[in-house]
Amino acid sequence: MSGLLPLTVHDAVVRRRGKTLVGPVNLTIDGTGTTIVIGPNGAGKTTLLKMMHGLERLRSGTVRWAAPDAEARKQQAFVSQTPVVLRRTVRENLTYPLKLSRVPAAEARRIAGDWAARVGLSDMLDRRAEVLSGGERQKLALARAMVRDPKVLFLDEPCASLDGRSTREIEEILSAVAAAGTRIIMSTHDMGQARRLASEVAFILHGRVHEFAEAPGFFEQPATAQARAFLNGDIVE
Repeated sequence: MSGLLPLTVHDAVVRRRGKTLVGPVNLTIDGTGTTIVIGPNGAGKTTLLKMMHGLERLRSGTVRWAAPDAEARKQQAFVSQTPVVLRRTVRENLTYPLKLSRVPAAEARRIAGDWAARVGLSDMLDRRAEVLSGGERQKLALARAMVRDPKVLFLDEPCASLDGRSTREIEEILSAVAAAGTRIIMSTHDMGQARRLASEVAFILHGRVHEFAEAPGFFEQPATAQARAFLNGDIVE
């Protein structure tokens, strides 16, 4: 368990152009494992993740980590649904965040090479990142997020546009990352993936956390009719 947790969200609200996108949300995330955020399209999954990570300004309420804010920012990372890559080589993409943290060049190259090997990009270190496939870009984005050893990793539907093989490879990486102690908070639209990866589930509907429970109990017997309908593949409004 990291000194970053628990993450406590209290009456948090995000509004934009007069519309409430998320909230009020009350939620506590602690311990180890993977929290999977699910819900219908437009329910607020991405906004919820960004709010917890600090990328969305709160209209009201609080989002608090166990560590001071400055330290908390250093110990977490965010990977978006569409991976952003620098117009540089894979190696330079991986060493860039380390250089910003003033890691010596030799050490940065070592860490970059280690993470490239973990995600299966060792033979692509000198390749331009912009020519990578979608799956390779997502692996690169994950590795670049992990090179600074974050205690909490946010992922917004990281496999949304990937084929089955790439999805399996990404899931294997995420399982290894979680097993090594990094706390994962991730959204997905893939219920099979949610069942494979989740230790707990947050079901969001109309911008609110409608249900929050340990994964086995949630998938076997959700507490609300809306969650049951969603798991059955019904339209939930």
